[in-house]
Amino acid sequence: MTYDLVKGMYDILPEEIPWWRLAEEAVREMARRYNYREIRVPLVEHTELFTRGVGEATDIVTKEMYTFEDRGERSLTLRPEGTASVARAYLTHGWQTSDPFQKLFYLGPMFRYEKPQKGRNRQFHQYGIEVLGSLDPSVDAEVIAFAWSLMEILGLGGLRLRLNSIGCAADRERYREILRQHFAPSVDRMCVDCRRRLDANPLRILDCKEDRCQPFIGAAPGSADHLCPECAGHFAAVQGWLNQLHLAYDIDPRLVRGLDYYTRTVFELTSSDLGAQDTLIGGGRYDGLVEMLGGPPTPGIGFAGGFERLVLVLQQRQPDAMETERLDLFLATLGEEGRQAGMKLATDLRALGISVDVDHRARGLRKQMTQANQLRARHLLVLGEEEACAGRGKLKDMDSGEERDVSLDPESLAELLFPACDGGCGGGCDSHPDL
Repeated sequence: MTYDLVKGMYDILPEEIPWWRLAEEAVREMARRYNYREIRVPLVEHTELFTRGVGEATDIVTKEMYTFEDRGERSLTLRPEGTASVARAYLTHGWQTSDPFQKLFYLGPMFRYEKPQKGRNRQFHQYGIEVLGSLDPSVDAEVIAFAWSLMEILGLGGLRLRLNSIGCAADRERYREILRQHFAPSVDRMCVDCRRRLDANPLRILDCKEDRCQPFIGAAPGSADHLCPECAGHFAAVQGWLNQLHLAYDIDPRLVRGLDYYTRTVFELTSSDLGAQDTLIGGGRYDGLVEMLGGPPTPGIGFAGGFERLVLVLQQRQPDAMETERLDLFLATLGEEGRQAGMKLATDLRALGISVDVDHRARGLRKQMTQANQLRARHLLVLGEEEACAGRGKLKDMDSGEERDVSLDPESLAELLFPACDGGCGGGCDSHPDL
């Protein structure tokens, strides 16, 4: 019997990891700058969390969730998105009373059953931020500024912010009825999904990508023209904050996003650098979600983006990312005494923060030299019986070819490898940036 990957799942191989690290580290760095704390929520939640929070009429719930019954006959679901889980955690840990204002970020895999394609799989990875506990329009602006700044430090240009407001619950209900009246005369010429959505939730029609539905969607009335005075004022204030931050935006009156928990501000950030699949980040307010899950009225806003698409762009734009992933030292060992001394030296150097590898196949010197080149080692040290006894060896700089006689004392060797630090700085200095 042979085993293959489950359809829509994939392996992230070691040679791909440098670009994943670039993307992940950029998210963490931006979170540090904006003072967002990391949260890690479970992969599995009770199914009702998503049917109630995300919405029973959404495509995620009706078509895409991985749902199963456990041995206790409880319905569980692999998380298809992060916001509902963060809102659940907010209530689980009593933050609504103990510390109601929270700024959080998360990274991790999500699961949706959909057609696999380039940059989109059934297991995919998202990053996102959530702010709970404030309705102030400045928070909307900060969340959008975070998204914009993240794309800029990753080197993406041609950024475009699409912005809209879908109002409060009462506004949404009025707008749904307006859309029903608009689409009803044409629904027989629209796709099967849109016919279903007309009764279940006509806002979802605005998300349809079918060509035959686009003329009717393009003629639909915009949500921002049907806001109550309070929501209209909030939307105007958000625009004022974005103007203050010099963040350009386009009002898209038919932007609604695909999940039922959204209220008021919704946005997408796109890049002309990406071609047809240009959306990088999507998000908005969800002021009723915490209350829907059993908590008190609690405003919230956030966004999410996919790592896969970011990694594809980084691989194209920064093909030299692997250059930063280099081994500090390869120890080529000869004979039993050389192997034993090499293992001891490697362990001591690793304790000082140096990346070291040794041969574990008792091969000859030529093959070990080949391995050192394949690992892109910065330095090579040959260690045989003679060197082990003398406590000295020849250290070769693999870039320049220069060799010098060195002591095998771990601290002395670490100082030679990285003279501007003590070998245990943890990285970040000019001579030891990769640790």
